[in-house]
Amino acid sequence: MSAIKLGVNIDHVATIRQARGTAYPSILTAAAQAIAGGADQITVHLREDRRHIQDADVAALKAAIKVPLNLEMAATDEMVAKAIEYHPERVTLVPEKRRELTTEGGLDAAKKPRRLKKIIDKLHDANIEISLFIDPEEAQIQAATDLGVSAIEIHTGTYADYTEVTDQAQEQERILVAARCATSRGLFVAAGHGLTLDNITSLIQIPEIKEYNIGHSIIAEAVFVGLKKATMAMKAALTSAIM
Repeated sequence: MSAIKLGVNIDHVATIRQARGTAYPSILTAAAQAIAGGADQITVHLREDRRHIQDADVAALKAAIKVPLNLEMAATDEMVAKAIEYHPERVTLVPEKRRELTTEGGLDAAKKPRRLKKIIDKLHDANIEISLFIDPEEAQIQAATDLGVSAIEIHTGTYADYTEVTDQAQEQERILVAARCATSRGLFVAAGHGLTLDNITSLIQIPEIKEYNIGHSIIAEAVFVGLKKATMAMKAALTSAIM
């Protein structure tokens, strides 16, 4: 089994900064600490309401970091223009609602394929890799294939929210089937949302999932141990799957 990549989402560092409108904590320092702890890429979500990550953060990260930048964003003309301007290595298209606390569920790629295709074509023309953040459903994987993207990220929020072992096991099976289906169609498979050191253990046994993007639990642990150590702990958990 090849090494599993870890993307660290540092949105919540910006959340702390924006709460007081200060210049700190530094997004660049956060990225540097995560990379020092083993992060293979940095993930940020530039939301339409700019509640945490700001445009300047994306530009600064792109200029400063030596690992890939994964920009999560809504499928809108405004965000496409921003992606083309900042040119991250990857764009992950996600659903977005202004009143949500965090992303709720996957993008319905099968609902408006023509509109999505226009967005995707513009990003492809700019030579940006595209991933779709989708629920573990065959219809969504088929839509991703038809739209010509090279990667998907499976929404694991439902899995993470379950407290009963049986429910979690059933959702894990859905994720496994989806990951195999996507891999068989030539898609790179990532996963993320709500994952912690405790609940990721079972998922990392799925060899088709090559990358995890994790933010909240790593930043929460960083409050007590620092971001480098929190990232190292998650990276060690992923590494244990191939030992």
